[in-house]
Amino acid sequence: MNSDTMQPSIHDPEHASRSPFAADVRIGLNRPQKRLNCKYFYDERGAALFDRICELPEYYLTRTEMQIMSRYREQMAAAIGPRAVLVELGSGSAVKTRLLLESLAAPAAYVPVDIAAEQLEHVARHIAADHPHLDVAPVCADFTRPFRLPQLRYPSARRVLYFPGSTIGNFSPRQAARFLRQLASIAGPGGALLIGVDLDKDPAVLHAAYNDTEGVTAEFNLNILHRINRELGGTFDPNDFRHYAFYNPRHGRVEMHLVSRREQSVQAAGTHFRFRAGESIFTESSYKHDLNAFVSLADAAGFTLTHVWTDPRRWFSVQLYSTASPADPGSVHHAETAER
Repeated sequence: MNSDTMQPSIHDPEHASRSPFAADVRIGLNRPQKRLNCKYFYDERGAALFDRICELPEYYLTRTEMQIMSRYREQMAAAIGPRAVLVELGSGSAVKTRLLLESLAAPAAYVPVDIAAEQLEHVARHIAADHPHLDVAPVCADFTRPFRLPQLRYPSARRVLYFPGSTIGNFSPRQAARFLRQLASIAGPGGALLIGVDLDKDPAVLHAAYNDTEGVTAEFNLNILHRINRELGGTFDPNDFRHYAFYNPRHGRVEMHLVSRREQSVQAAGTHFRFRAGESIFTESSYKHDLNAFVSLADAAGFTLTHVWTDPRRWFSVQLYSTASPADPGSVHHAETAER
């Protein structure tokens, strides 16, 4: 395939560009604890800010996951097997994906799924250029909602869902259980899930990761107000809000909030909202998981753990799960832990 003559086209059956952003903002800001869904962080500017966050010295997640991927990608590729269809959920800049694609044996297709259309198109085009024999079929969709996969040249190939970056931490335990069941259904019989999971650790490490000294995370958090102003006719003054992130030990999660500095009234999506001084908008949860508890969660959703790879400090993990094949519905594989 010549990348100059055959570019990947975005599959957009849900018309993701017309997202329910306005409705979600109206519902979220009318709740007793005001909320905004973290998926709306990722407009073009938000995606660029997140890429900067990943390079910060305090933000261990991306760096640690990259170390795991670099060290064990050949093991991961061997466990996944040849001719796989790699479906990446929330592809972003796909840096880790490139490592995996280079190691996989003759992958049949790469299907990046993301709500950010511009970045999705950029990533798909570059990966298609680097892998001219790979079927690259991007899907512009909100992967937290049901979506359809495109028609592929090898529809019977093993379907492997790739969910890196510990994005699963943005789901509450109940939401995560429901979402994992959805993923098991997408993977289908004999499929697999390769997922990044952030693990429990010292709260001081977590505090530093979400309160960087350069203020990039604060800028990323506040950017959602800029997006509301631009796309929904909002009247937010971001200077009237401050970034606030902390570890909540009761729930085992980092919480990010935007706190109103004063009493104020704001308009967005055709609705007025009042804020008390000190009132917050809850913008993101990032749950930190106990390894055994997460395995149980995935098992209940229909997955069987086959491999776990961690860093020496056991701060982060990349886990591989399989779904039962029709010929062997009761098969159970023992986990291999690469670092102890």
